[in-house]
Amino acid sequence: MSALHDLTALEQGAAIRSGEVSRTELVEHYAERAERLNPSLGAFVTLAADQARKRALDDLPEGPLAGVVSAVKDLNLTAGIRTTFGSALFAGYVPEFSDEVVLRMERAGLLSLGKTNTPEFGSPCYTEPDVAPPAVTPWDTSRMAGGSSGGAAAAVAGGLVAVAQGSDGGGSIRIPASCCGLVGLKPTRGRISGSPMYGEVTGLATAGPLARTVRDAAAFLDVLAGRAVGDPFWAPEPDRSFLEACASPPGRLRVGRFAEPVIAETSVDPACLEAWENASRLLESLGHEVEDIAPPMERESVATFETCWAVLTALSTVSLSPEDRARLRALTRWLGGLGERVSGPQFGLALGELRRIAAGVLERLAPYDVVLTPTLASPPLPVGALRNDEDPSADFEAQKRFTPWTSLYNVTGSPAISLPLHQTPEGLPVGIMLAAAPGREDLLLSLAAQVEEAAPWIDRKPPCW
Repeated sequence: MSALHDLTALEQGAAIRSGEVSRTELVEHYAERAERLNPSLGAFVTLAADQARKRALDDLPEGPLAGVVSAVKDLNLTAGIRTTFGSALFAGYVPEFSDEVVLRMERAGLLSLGKTNTPEFGSPCYTEPDVAPPAVTPWDTSRMAGGSSGGAAAAVAGGLVAVAQGSDGGGSIRIPASCCGLVGLKPTRGRISGSPMYGEVTGLATAGPLARTVRDAAAFLDVLAGRAVGDPFWAPEPDRSFLEACASPPGRLRVGRFAEPVIAETSVDPACLEAWENASRLLESLGHEVEDIAPPMERESVATFETCWAVLTALSTVSLSPEDRARLRALTRWLGGLGERVSGPQFGLALGELRRIAAGVLERLAPYDVVLTPTLASPPLPVGALRNDEDPSADFEAQKRFTPWTSLYNVTGSPAISLPLHQTPEGLPVGIMLAAAPGREDLLLSLAAQVEEAAPWIDRKPPCW
């Protein structure tokens, strides 16, 4: 047998069911790797190997991922396990209950190895919190893993877990997927429950999977997806599992493509454009019709997104004392301050305008089955390249230039996936992004599986592998 972490998550689940490997063996294998490699990768804030060992001995439900080792982002509540939200203010916080995402992972028999690194309150697109070392890409540990699901991506890409849960409010799954050479899927708005807190009032953010393969990501989405009883809105139930969708050919698709940055004026690294051009040719070779289109959202619309994003940050900061505010990161204080200055009527108007912007984008993209762009404007940057504590407004602008496409699909609520199709001559991963209409994860995964079969990436391994 290959080393256990060489197996995909689905292969590991099959090996457990056949008796070829035990759940305890799998936990011990990953626990050893996490203890050894986490100091250099910054993947975990809190390791919980003992809890995983205990759960491995319990009666677990059957399923394709039962017994597979995973991890939970440090923004999600986990009963009895430290949850810091990436902030020094919560460095010792231990929740009394788990949220719905965590409960669904447990019900599927997944074994969590702990809490993965995230920036303060999940705001920036890099993962450099005060509560842990920076999360870095395993391909070059001097460079960022991206954010805000940077720890989750570093854990999967470094072989510390088989799959990991992330979340995405402006690209926070797809950004680290591109930086770390992974599949990262942001699902449709309402596909995954926000129960019981329902704290995301804008509809921008959702949980989702980070994985090494499309089929692993689809199987993990099957675990996470579905309505909880109290959900205020939800995506339509699919007529088949997302894993089954991977086995169905997508048919001939009409693909719209553009590479002009949407939310910022910036240059695009030649490696990212090369990845986009190569992906276009690959899609054409698979029989799809690819045509150039204009960016579907005006840059002036970005101000509305930023208003809503600032208010989301303010929800985490508005009740803090002056002493606690002083302990926040400069970017958090700045964004929270912007959000606190938005009145209730102004926020309501911004939400309405965000819906109208989304409707306009979806109308312009309606003639196309999927849309292709680069995921990022650059390969992974050096740690600290975006962070600017002296000028958080410049920090925010630098983030926009690094990731000028991803937030478009948070605005529309559409599913979008980053695929690790390309590498630079230095071996840095470069992702491309595909997006589909709301509710069409099945089509997106079918196409992504076809792309992976035509140009597989599973044998690429970072130096620490």
